[in-house]
Amino acid sequence: MNIDEQTVDKIAHLARLELAADEKQAMITDMNKILGFMDKLNEVDTTGVEPLVYMTAEVNNLRDDVVKQDITTEEALKNAPLHDDSHFLVAKVISK
Repeated sequence: MNIDEQTVDKIAHLARLELAADEKQAMITDMNKILGFMDKLNEVDTTGVEPLVYMTAEVNNLRDDVVKQDITTEEALKNAPLHDDSHFLVAKVISK
């Protein structure tokens, strides 16, 4: 497949892009290079190679939760613009 100006115009329209004439020519060149690379990849013999689903064999590699820094309620509320003794005060955004 070879990319031409009409194909670039269609892709630019779908992507909601406006390309100048010189940008179109650069895009044609780049897209043709990408397709050429894909053709090279298609030449590689992959018979007997399982499709790769995950990059590693790790399964749910989780770590334990560890408290690293504990702050008090007063420290948490110190920089809040509006607060009472134990809560942040924010403007009401939901009405009944």
